Amino acid sequence: MAGLGRVKEISGLGLRIRGLIRAANGLSVSSQSHSQSSSAQEMETEAEQRMKRTQVLECKGERQANDIKIADGKKKSSEILESEAATMDQGKRVRGVEAEANFAKAEESAMAKHIKSLIQFRGGPITVAEYMEEVLTNPIAGFYMNRDVFGAAGEFVTSPDISQMFGEMVGVWCMCLWHQMGQPNHVHLVELGPGRGTLMADLLRGTAKFTDFSQTLSVHMVECSPALKSIQRETLKCCPKDQADSTSAVDSQKCKPTEDQISQISGAVISWHLDLEHVPRGVPTIIIAHEFYDALPIHQFQRTPRGWCEKLVDVAEGSGQGFRFVLSPGPTTASSLYLAKRMKWASLEEKAKIEHVEVCPSALKLTAEIARRVGEDGGGALVVDYGEDVMVSDSLQAIRKHEFVKVLQDPGSADLSAYVDFAAIKHAVEDEAAGSSAFGPVCQSQFLGALGINFRLEALLQNATEEQADALQLGYWRLVGDGPPPWLDKDDDPKSAPTGMGSRYKALAIVSDACGVPIGFQ
Repeated sequence: MAGLGRVKEISGLGLRIRGLIRAANGLSVSSQSHSQSSSAQEMETEAEQRMKRTQVLECKGERQANDIKIADGKKKSSEILESEAATMDQGKRVRGVEAEANFAKAEESAMAKHIKSLIQFRGGPITVAEYMEEVLTNPIAGFYMNRDVFGAAGEFVTSPDISQMFGEMVGVWCMCLWHQMGQPNHVHLVELGPGRGTLMADLLRGTAKFTDFSQTLSVHMVECSPALKSIQRETLKCCPKDQADSTSAVDSQKCKPTEDQISQISGAVISWHLDLEHVPRGVPTIIIAHEFYDALPIHQFQRTPRGWCEKLVDVAEGSGQGFRFVLSPGPTTASSLYLAKRMKWASLEEKAKIEHVEVCPSALKLTAEIARRVGEDGGGALVVDYGEDVMVSDSLQAIRKHEFVKVLQDPGSADLSAYVDFAAIKHAVEDEAAGSSAFGPVCQSQFLGALGINFRLEALLQNATEEQADALQLGYWRLVGDGPPPWLDKDDDPKSAPTGMGSRYKALAIVSDACGVPIGFQ
């Protein structure tokens, strides 16, 4: 009888979650009330505001279109790097990558000078991980630290920029997980690398009418960039706690991001932290990591006749400016620690055929921390990013103004990112054995479809203008579609059109074992 009771309990939870999905997407009878119709109209204005963004090339989503170029370049790159490594002790007899030295501008940037000084201080090349970390998050000249890099006016476009429906679907997933968690009275909602705050704003706006859920939330934004913190305050319509009840709108620009504030979107308390470790423990937690893992520093390794060597960054020879890639003469500390661990998880087939390997120690450390937190405190984490469910090989790329550029060109002026090794993330959760499990990855189209994005599109189109409807439908296709748009004429250039992200982007969940299998991964 106890077993039958448990089956009924699980079945009842499944029915409640399915009902919640339909209600959240505006298709239940109750969702047609005046207040919810007003909320839908407010959301429709969000689609209108994104209209221009949907016309911008999704460079990160175009990576697969460059696979052939990458594959063709690997052989040449391997030959150059091998030649460099073999002659490092023979002076200037071989300079296989002199072309790299021509990347620098007539006048070096502050970041280029800093990297060069770092190499000189170390007395030799630095790792790719060190290069990435300095270029992206150096407090003075880091790419993310002092500018808005997101959206049409920035360097690249992400899913929340494309359509409000993405953030709304993530909100549905969080609500469903909250039900599986037993509907706790207090929940930490954490976002890692929130960008402009667009995803969180859409999530809070979409779930605000579900007060039994939204009133349990305290929001924690993990962000290191002062410039992005300021933008996030504006996006989330933040105000100090003592002004939260004021009838007049509060200027969010005057609020300090270090203070706990109230979002005027939903009334949730918002706070900022430099890293996940600073977010208080002991409370059930839901963590969102959208396009966060891809920017974590990686180490790169290459197979040679001498064994596995590490790819390093050095000052280019024969020029006072510019940088080049070289190979270490032999094994390094990183290859002994990180590569050995990653190879332990690889299959014999993978080991036999792979020539280049990327390992992200920061991702493994973060994953272990997430696994412990949700295992001990309850809750779960959602990771959405581009990557592979196998060992990743030579995927590091740079994007500036929606165009691919060379990785070592003008450091600090372009975003650096690499494919996420989802297989390694799953192994890291298993090794931690902290009462949590990993599910997925599944492609983004499957994940969003399970959450009812098609229902949400249908509901939004009911009250949309023709212009809004076009934006909503294009945004929907870009989130769940694949390749160039199906409505292109034969004379249109597919390279000039935005591509679908449905299969390139993947979702993975890490949840407490007490929750069972999360929605979207069943």
